[in-house]
Amino acid sequence: MKIGIIGTGMIGSILAKKLSAAGHEVKITNTRSMPELTQIAAGLNAEAATLEEVVQGVEAIIFSIPFNAYQNLPKNLLQNVSQDVTVMDTSNYYPARDGEISGLQGKTESEYISETLGRPIIKVFNNIFAYTLENRGKAAGEEGRIAISIAGDNEQQKEVAAELVDVLGFDTVDGGTLAESWRQEPGTPGYCTELNAEQLKQALAEAQRGKGPVARDFVMDKLQNFQIDPMPPHDEIIALNRSASAVN
Repeated sequence: MKIGIIGTGMIGSILAKKLSAAGHEVKITNTRSMPELTQIAAGLNAEAATLEEVVQGVEAIIFSIPFNAYQNLPKNLLQNVSQDVTVMDTSNYYPARDGEISGLQGKTESEYISETLGRPIIKVFNNIFAYTLENRGKAAGEEGRIAISIAGDNEQQKEVAAELVDVLGFDTVDGGTLAESWRQEPGTPGYCTELNAEQLKQALAEAQRGKGPVARDFVMDKLQNFQIDPMPPHDEIIALNRSASAVN
């Protein structure tokens, strides 16, 4: 599959490297100068491209940029991209990082992004830590395989996303429509808690709308000193997410 990835942060870089290693043709872009981008792309076994080039001639596009960066994208970026192309979003909204965003109120994060981009999207790879994505994938059928939720309104494009999730070593769970994608937003029981498919299905069902932000902010308060003190081990952060979302 030909894939364009916008953003080379932790998630974007891991996706580029692993999808390329799995045999997909990957091109990437970011806000760096082309010489810097070319060097980054070489390290990921991907092709460097401009923002305009990265969305052309591909079958799937993955946006992996900060939530508040969407408002700075060109309004016509996807204007000439076929509706058959699967557009995926991996982002999450954190007010302390992203600030208050006009137009988000009353919508799921993904509905806001869909409106901003001017086309339907698939929400995926947002409820998994970069460490998990890089280190905890397993072969299909292997015991303890972690699941990722996929939300969207186009079943065929959800299947495309599921194919990529599978090749990266994870099971998938249908997270419902884009309007239901709040069930996998930060602070919910299925957000970055490393659950198997059955557990994730239950977590999505048990999520209560409006309570996720409380758990999200609780976790962030606990981690606010990470720049001063070392970050807790990964498994401790998973446990923190699970305990915080248990009241959701």
